Amino acid sequence: MEPVYLDDGLVVAEKPVGLDSEREFPQALEARIGGKLYPVHRLDKSVSGLMVYARTPQAAAELSRQMREGEFRKEYVALVHGTPPEEGAWTDLLFRDSRANKVYVVKRTRKGVREARLTFVRLRAGERSLVRIRLETGRSHQIRVQFASRGYPLVGDRRYGGSGEYGSPMLYCCRLAFSHGGRPLVFEKLPNWAE
Repeated sequence: MEPVYLDDGLVVAEKPVGLDSEREFPQALEARIGGKLYPVHRLDKSVSGLMVYARTPQAAAELSRQMREGEFRKEYVALVHGTPPEEGAWTDLLFRDSRANKVYVVKRTRKGVREARLTFVRLRAGERSLVRIRLETGRSHQIRVQFASRGYPLVGDRRYGGSGEYGSPMLYCCRLAFSHGGRPLVFEKLPNWAE
């Protein structure tokens, strides 16, 4: 669990599948590097990829501001069933059923419904296609639900209709871009299955 980047204000590290991004993974990082970490974004427990944690309340406030104002960019790669369009921009209304821990695309606004937006580019086509996704909003299970609702469930994502030969969805946060200390930072890494 070696950090990808570390300074006095933040740490960037690769979260593995199986660790909660708000408690378990930061606790493991704290044990490795010392000090307290402040989560500023999240990944589902079943998803892996790059994450940034603030090491001070000031850094947490600044990264949270960038998230709110759309200055913090996150991109993912996913392996999906079928062949989606070469590129796209999708907007949906999502409702999260917290009791079932499942998210649904719905037709109209009501209490608990939030807009979800993403753009994507297909990198490789086939029975299983590789796509690169940029989140415009950060909703729970957003990528998984938006692709599954159009007939392209993520490989390994049994919750939303994908095949079950993998223990988790084939989804990875591959790029983070944000500002820190007055300079832009970009971190990028691909999983083996996306190279």
